[in-house]
Amino acid sequence: MTAADWPRVEEIFAAGIAGGEATFETTTPTWEQFDAGKVLDARLVAVDDTDTVIGWAAASPVSARAVYRGVIEHSVYIDPAHHGKGIGRLLLDAFIDAAESAGYWTIQSSIFPENTTSLRLHERAGFRIVGRRERIARSQLGPHGGQWRDTVVVERRSAVNGL
Repeated sequence: MTAADWPRVEEIFAAGIAGGEATFETTTPTWEQFDAGKVLDARLVAVDDTDTVIGWAAASPVSARAVYRGVIEHSVYIDPAHHGKGIGRLLLDAFIDAAESAGYWTIQSSIFPENTTSLRLHERAGFRIVGRRERIARSQLGPHGGQWRDTVVVERRSAVNGL
């Protein structure tokens, strides 16, 4: 993923925000904000046969503390027009490979329990549910606007790093 990909990445991110099942975010960041908050060695885009970005994956460090240097929290977003075509699995598998090659030993995420497609995708990719955070935050947008929401915490430990 590069700055040149940002317009499409931002569009896909905005669609996820509007749908209400992907994030608590209410607006997309600027490219500079996004770039500053994401690790460089595990950022990917999926493109179609015309080189149009149709999905993306990126991660942020979970902590600035050195002991957590191998732990990242990731997101995967697919253009709604391409849902159900296997793009998410291809992108997530490539993301896992990139993260493990870069030395990350734990990949985690928080997923709304209603987002069963994402939960299944992650389980098939080797993630396990490690907990549920009840009423962790209040949604601002979408069909759950104003409601307290739970999230399901998933993680994947790297086989490469012996975990």
